[in-house]
Amino acid sequence: MSNAPSLSPIDRLLAIMRQLRNPDGGCEWDLAQDFTTISPYTIEEAYEVADAIASGSPDAICDELGDLLLQVVFHAQIAADKGLFGFDDVANAISDKMERRHPHIFGDATTHDVRQQWEQIKAAERSADGAKSVLDGVALSLPALLRAQKLQGRAARAGFDWPDADGPRAKIAEELEEVETAPDDAARAEEVGDLLFAVVNYARHLGVDAESALRDANAKFARRFMAVEARAGADMAHMPLDALEAHWQAVKASEAP
Repeated sequence: MSNAPSLSPIDRLLAIMRQLRNPDGGCEWDLAQDFTTISPYTIEEAYEVADAIASGSPDAICDELGDLLLQVVFHAQIAADKGLFGFDDVANAISDKMERRHPHIFGDATTHDVRQQWEQIKAAERSADGAKSVLDGVALSLPALLRAQKLQGRAARAGFDWPDADGPRAKIAEELEEVETAPDDAARAEEVGDLLFAVVNYARHLGVDAESALRDANAKFARRFMAVEARAGADMAHMPLDALEAHWQAVKASEAP
């Protein structure tokens, strides 16, 4: 198969997946998979694309995009095996959506028209899918911070939003107090969730993507902590907190511009 020059790159990949999923001589592992079992891999590959982009390496981005494309092909082949749909249906569906969402490119609308009609276009798509709420279609499996921001954005476009950042900033103080006065663990957990939701809302009003901001903060903490480990050596676990804090501040100062 690898020596078949008549195949386009995507057709070659589709043919490989068909062979892997062929009950007659296919791969036992690939044949055993279904939508549910490979879903975690799909999510993982999407994150690895994001990591590759953050690394700035074109080779890594290309490699990880290939892994993500494989997931699309895998899901499409599983669907084809069940008689549900195939890869062409997936490609046609997204092509139709792109043309529908860009009438200023593929139709007679102007850029101004599209800006005015964007929410109407998406609302029509949601209605066609049976959605009854503007919140329908925000994926449950999204990372919590990202889903919170998308829910808030949808609500805001429907007119349900603070007029400025003062509202969500005050809400943070309110939610923090409710965390501190919660009567039990269950209530405290609920209030912490409300606090995080309020922080995301504040970030949204500031034009900050909360998911990206926390991802960057995680990376910064990991980088600094590993530098503290290197400075402290094998005795780190036995060092007093003030000594570790001194190492932390030294690492932090070394990163200052």
